[in-house]
Amino acid sequence: MAIIINIFIIWFYMTTWYFISLYKKRNDIVDVAWGLGFILITFLNLIFNPNIKLLISLCLITIWGIRLATHIYQRNKNKKEDPRYKKLRKNSYLKVFLIQGIFMWLISLPITNSIGVLSWFNLIGIAIWSLGFYFESRADNELKTFINNKNNRGKILQTGLWALSRHPNYFGEVTIWWGIWFLNFNSNWWTIIGPLTITFLILKVSGIPLIEKRYEGNKEYEKYKKRVPVFIPKWPKGAK
Repeated sequence: MAIIINIFIIWFYMTTWYFISLYKKRNDIVDVAWGLGFILITFLNLIFNPNIKLLISLCLITIWGIRLATHIYQRNKNKKEDPRYKKLRKNSYLKVFLIQGIFMWLISLPITNSIGVLSWFNLIGIAIWSLGFYFESRADNELKTFINNKNNRGKILQTGLWALSRHPNYFGEVTIWWGIWFLNFNSNWWTIIGPLTITFLILKVSGIPLIEKRYEGNKEYEKYKKRVPVFIPKWPKGAK
């Protein structure tokens, strides 16, 4: 029954945002809906399945979701629609909103199947989430500052966290969801589908591959690639 309820909640939520996208005439609004959707899912599951793990999860996911939604909204509000979403204007309900709804359901499995009392093992999840949130939020702020400086046009950000990973924001995003899984884990191993889904999407589908392809042939980026790992942060060789 819980599975059916969660599927219905996500369907209704994403359908509502689809109609908002029609009014706004831009599909990339779905990125704003992404973080807020997980807040809704966690809140409703806490109501029907009250436990300390979900209460902590709601606090953490609310912090993450509001920051992400605000960041994306501010980034996009004065820009044209993301070309990736503009290409999907035809049948966008299926190709954009329902597809993301399915991924939202899969990623939220640790939340919608949270059981048991809090143990020391679950507390590791809070530490993992904190590391991920630090990387994602700081990396986003560094990139925003870099882009807003007109002197950096055409250049590649290679300082701060971006000197440790070519995609520190994505590393943070993935780490956050592994933290949520650890926090809600209790012998329900199959819920590992959640963090594995976001890891696969970012590493192989809609995250890193698209950006790496965008900079193919860029001489500065090719040099950057030789020094800095693509995902997991590593202190660059020769750094002091």
